[in-house]
Amino acid sequence: MASGALIALVNPAMLVSAGAEINVAARVYAGYLVSRNLALAAMLLVMLGLRARGPLGSLMLLTACIQLLDAGMDCFEGRWTVVPGVLVVAIVFFIGAARISGRPFWKLATRRDEPRQFSQQ
Repeated sequence: MASGALIALVNPAMLVSAGAEINVAARVYAGYLVSRNLALAAMLLVMLGLRARGPLGSLMLLTACIQLLDAGMDCFEGRWTVVPGVLVVAIVFFIGAARISGRPFWKLATRRDEPRQFSQQ
């Protein structure tokens, strides 16, 4: 995430197809990409440093979903060379989120999974 932010900040031309013109509008959207990716990278690192497994897993899941949407946009706009890399990053974040949470995110907790509370009488 941080490397994507740095690329968008330093050389936004790397984000588009060869020969595409980088104008003021493209630089504005590259700036949004910088802020989005830096915020996610910073929060991922903070949660990792704090060992906050729940929030870290949620952030990893969010990051994976963003990467999937990015891959979809890359396909839609014909940037086929970057799609495999973006999908790999998404898969890594999905696997990491599942491992951190202790169960796959697609299996929601049920009442049976919750610890029992015994009342004292």
